[in-house]
Amino acid sequence: MKVRRRTFIKAAGLTALSVAGGKAVAQRYDAESWLSTGGLKAKRWAMVIDLRKCNEQHGCTDCINACHHTHNVPKFEDRKHEIKWVWKDSFEHAFIEQENEHIPEELKRSHVLMLCNHCDNPPCVSVCPTQSTWKREEDGIVMMDWHRCIGCRYCVVACPYGSRSFNWVDPREHISEINPDFPTRTKGVVEKCTFCEERLAKGKLPACVEACRKRFAGGEDTTPALIFGDLEDPNSEVRQLLKANFTIRRKPGLGTEPEVYYIV
Repeated sequence: MKVRRRTFIKAAGLTALSVAGGKAVAQRYDAESWLSTGGLKAKRWAMVIDLRKCNEQHGCTDCINACHHTHNVPKFEDRKHEIKWVWKDSFEHAFIEQENEHIPEELKRSHVLMLCNHCDNPPCVSVCPTQSTWKREEDGIVMMDWHRCIGCRYCVVACPYGSRSFNWVDPREHISEINPDFPTRTKGVVEKCTFCEERLAKGKLPACVEACRKRFAGGEDTTPALIFGDLEDPNSEVRQLLKANFTIRRKPGLGTEPEVYYIV
């Protein structure tokens, strides 16, 4: 089986993590998942977020909790050090380009789930001097290699969505329960959502999507607020939703081509 050099180096590097900072660090990242030809595949992964359904679940943070637990995202009391892969913010802050003053008040007051947009034209990739962030050719996911990151934060500045966080302090000291199946990061590196590429390689949906599906299971309408699928497949659920509903994207005028769509 032919294995790309970047894939092999990444698998080897991630399995070499050891103990640091007085806490156990994940020592295994299931390197076989990186080298496997199985798992879920797509030509272009995308996510649709139904804000109508999401806001029906007032105060729900199931998707955020699932993501942050799965990926060992630290929790800081001081917001200056906040690390976030998935988070919520106000509609007006998320969609500052929506200048229509007559937008329904309910929508204005709503909260929007946000994450890395895995842009088709990601500015973070072009500014990275070490290629520690890159877009996968096979499915469009914007990846991160924390071993190559030198902490220059060019990508943080380049990202117009605030989707990247920088570790100003050792994050391991702020993880209440470490997930041994995913690596922790170190002080001085940037991190962000990766569309759960490690779960896709094992045939699983992203953790946030799975948590949302569980939330809506058993109800009259079992379609979750988060839907993930192949944008290039006309029969995929995301394509069907985009066809049947009016959707918006964050800052589309910048030419980044974000692949997270919102049903309003």
